[in-house]
Amino acid sequence: MNPKLINSIEEMSTIRRQLKGKIGFIPTMGFLHEGHLSLVSAAEKQSDIVIVSIFVNPTQFNVNEDLSNYPRNIERDIELLSNMKVNYIFFPTDEQMYPEGFKTWVNVDKITQVLCGISRPTHFRGVTTIVAKLMNIIDPDLMFMGEKDFQQLVVLKQMVKDLNFRTKIVGCSIVREEDGLALSSRNKYLTNEGRKKALCLNKSLLLAQKLFSEDIRSSNKIISQMTILIEDNEGIIDYIEVIDQESLEHISELKSGCRIALAIIVENTRLIDNIKII
Repeated sequence: MNPKLINSIEEMSTIRRQLKGKIGFIPTMGFLHEGHLSLVSAAEKQSDIVIVSIFVNPTQFNVNEDLSNYPRNIERDIELLSNMKVNYIFFPTDEQMYPEGFKTWVNVDKITQVLCGISRPTHFRGVTTIVAKLMNIIDPDLMFMGEKDFQQLVVLKQMVKDLNFRTKIVGCSIVREEDGLALSSRNKYLTNEGRKKALCLNKSLLLAQKLFSEDIRSSNKIISQMTILIEDNEGIIDYIEVIDQESLEHISELKSGCRIALAIIVENTRLIDNIKII
């Protein structure tokens, strides 16, 4: 299938008004991997028309983060999407999305001020603003997002609820390499040695699940064991948190259905992952 590439907001909006059927939408920052493609596959199954956006959003990068070095390869992205049932690729410019004089932001309180929001204080304001803009332009019935960015998923569901968007957000399972490393565009930054060290994220989460199955419930005890494993692999811990998966509030005792989320720096690359405790 040859998806139509659209650069203009006006053209995308015009086309959208003419579309019939259920619209499935996947917002991405490009440099697509199997994780993104799994979202496309989910959209294919549940939608009549599939739209993918590719936009490296400058407002969700904090000062000194990797905006200029963020991996990009639009030609490869188009080729990958051409092998799937994607109808439209929306690929706007910065000037289209943030024209001169732009002054409006979308903020979600409290749940953006924990976890990644502590070390990246302006990140979620950028995420919620750009997704709100994309949803207004594309007006999808369904929006597909991965659970790897679990806090982002919760924040955007809250935004959709609070602002009365009609779109339903569909959360999709984390896609991993065979060795357990969660797929991420940032994995490209890792050397071969760094990639081996990065396996400590998933290994520590699996350790937490194992300890829970052995009737250990204390969050502090489990985080302590995870910390040892991560530091043994030269990972630098941004955070490890046991959280309620709806409120994102810290919980002191693990229970079935809670989440453990973490952010670890390996070779100057910040990686995130999480697991639902069962």
